[in-house]
Amino acid sequence: MTVTSRTRAPRSDGLRNRQHILDIARGHFAEHGISGSLDAIAKEAGVGPGTLYRHFHSKEALLAALLTARDDEIGARRDAITRSTSDAGDALAQWLDALIEWASAFDGLPEPLRAALGEIPSPLTSTCEGYVVETDRFLARAQDEGLARADVRGRDLFLMALAISWTRGAAMADGASTSLMPHILRAGWATATAR
Repeated sequence: MTVTSRTRAPRSDGLRNRQHILDIARGHFAEHGISGSLDAIAKEAGVGPGTLYRHFHSKEALLAALLTARDDEIGARRDAITRSTSDAGDALAQWLDALIEWASAFDGLPEPLRAALGEIPSPLTSTCEGYVVETDRFLARAQDEGLARADVRGRDLFLMALAISWTRGAAMADGASTSLMPHILRAGWATATAR
């Protein structure tokens, strides 16, 4: 007799609950930043905390799910940059702009993304590492063409994009600082011929 293991498909009401929680969390984080509690999101969603924690065991898991939902958007931008820009330096700069916007989705988001690249893995780690790999691809092309410094790493540029995203939410930041920072970042990674 052969024993087979079966994995049950998620129940439709469970899928609806999960999507409803994601929709409420997206609005909650957009309004309050990521400092809001999961219990407050559960209450707003009209579900018990146990239901929320069954779907998302931590705030990082919830954020990872919300960011995964935005993968198509940033992937489309990546593809458009790759298709439309023959200058590898400009392509890298545009990719970094896309990352800055992606990390600015919710006030306070850059901090858990930065922490996800640390020694303790989180549900956000694979998301961040994937974007570091993408950044490395854009950077390698710019380096191959002599447009980016050889000592710069994709991880460093990803962290700088997070820093700029964080700064956008700072009380002292204004329109001039948010528009100037990507240019300052480019001055740091670009070779003299690419500036």
